[in-house]
Amino acid sequence: MPSPAAPAPFGEGGGPARPGPARQVSAARTRPAGSCPGGGGRQRGEARRGEAGVGSASRRAMRRRYGPLLTALCLGAAFPLLWYAAWQGSRGNDLDMYQSQLLELRQRLLYAEKENKQRSHELSSALDEIKHIVAKRMNSTTNHTVSLVMGIPTVKREKQHYLINTLHSLLYELSEEQKNNCVIIIFVAEVDAEYVNSVAESVKTSFPREIQSGVLEVISPPASYYPDLSNLKKTFGDSEDRVRWRTKQNLDYSFLMLYAQPKGTFYLQLEDDIIAKPDYIQSIENFAAKQSQEWMILEFSQLGFIGKLFKSEDLPLIVEFFLMFYKDKPIDWLIDHLLWVKVCNPEKDAIHCEKEKAKLRIRAKPSLFQHVGIYSSLAGKIQNLKDKDFGKNVLHKTHNNPPAKVDTSLRTYQQYTLGKVYKGEDCFWASAPVAGDYISFTFLNPLKVEKYFFRSGNMEHPGDKLFNTTVEVLPADEMLRKELVDNGSKFNYPATKDGYLKIGAFENGIAEGSINQSIGKIQAIRLSVNSDSPVWAILSEVFIKTSEN
Repeated sequence: MPSPAAPAPFGEGGGPARPGPARQVSAARTRPAGSCPGGGGRQRGEARRGEAGVGSASRRAMRRRYGPLLTALCLGAAFPLLWYAAWQGSRGNDLDMYQSQLLELRQRLLYAEKENKQRSHELSSALDEIKHIVAKRMNSTTNHTVSLVMGIPTVKREKQHYLINTLHSLLYELSEEQKNNCVIIIFVAEVDAEYVNSVAESVKTSFPREIQSGVLEVISPPASYYPDLSNLKKTFGDSEDRVRWRTKQNLDYSFLMLYAQPKGTFYLQLEDDIIAKPDYIQSIENFAAKQSQEWMILEFSQLGFIGKLFKSEDLPLIVEFFLMFYKDKPIDWLIDHLLWVKVCNPEKDAIHCEKEKAKLRIRAKPSLFQHVGIYSSLAGKIQNLKDKDFGKNVLHKTHNNPPAKVDTSLRTYQQYTLGKVYKGEDCFWASAPVAGDYISFTFLNPLKVEKYFFRSGNMEHPGDKLFNTTVEVLPADEMLRKELVDNGSKFNYPATKDGYLKIGAFENGIAEGSINQSIGKIQAIRLSVNSDSPVWAILSEVFIKTSEN
């Protein structure tokens, strides 16, 4: 985790005041006809065009030279005449009222100018701070540039936490090649060092290999990154807490995007309470590759800011836009406004605008990500949002396994039996295993087994895995079994007291490997639990490969 320097905060709370109505500005600029020296009307213009010679050229030169001065004199003369006319033409109105309005307009314009300067300073300071942190982090790591960078902001929630399950889902079934070509950045958007460290330690404990290889990164901002969020202007009927929450959220997205920008070709925005389809990376690559026109956003979920893919080269522009208006509107509204600014013509209707925006913002179906969180990061908010285009996840895989008798000491949950997962009909689900529990598959006829594959957990419950569990085989040869009991090992495999060979173990929920053919035919395969588990267990895939299947 980086420990960046902490520059000064880049802004204070509160929204900008806007200049007065446009009609007041227009009125102040109106000039009574013929009141500006040298302005003239149509006839005088025609007369001037009829002039010739040196005199005409001289007058044109004088107009070019003194034009700005005459314009200023014209406007200076127009204001007294304008206010005089207004005073003469209105009953019961006092000259002081118009002067007061003029002064108020001037104050508003000055305030707007000051506010624009402040916003420009905030934007510049924010970008400088993030770039400083990114540069420091990049100098301390040797990670190569990857194809896909995924960003996950996470904050402290009052009740349930979803981050670890989300990471399990994203890493589920990823090949080594895919892991080598992606980075998942967890942005802990808190300044409480104790909480940040607890999240980092939890991720490291659950995914030590991914942390070590650089597939997972955990970062957090310095405390000085956030401005004072205590005096924000309430808008759109939102409560003070909600305005503060969405404003901070905009800053969180901005920080994460700029940090991720130099690390990969594409950036995928995610949340910490989602599940993903098993083939989501391949689906994203295929959809992006087939786009024939320029795009800015590819959407792989219809909900909020989940599953939005950007080109990394576009992120600085997007972040600058966010930071200009981070106090004003939620992030998904700002994205829509950015598209409007880029492609919509004010002289055309809303239908035309939506068509133009749709060319830059392209939706993929079915959705690849589903929202599963119930308790929002906004305290007290319950949200049962579901993406209807996500469909149902396949929670088990089917294989043609050899005939066998199945048995387990685990307490099965409802209809999710061991026999169903072996036949590929459903997953096996049981209450938390304890040391000494087992799952066994005894073949009706001894077999030459070449390979085995067992997957625990599934997409909806990725944390329900088998931990500290070994894979053991029982040789069909009784003489060999007796030898194993007597000697305690054979073929470089340790043996159990009842004649099984320990040939493998579960790592990160998966056990797979080849079987030494010197063992001969196999009578049974057993999964033995060696310690108590804090979670329930799901077996979602069983594949036993023989020469026959």
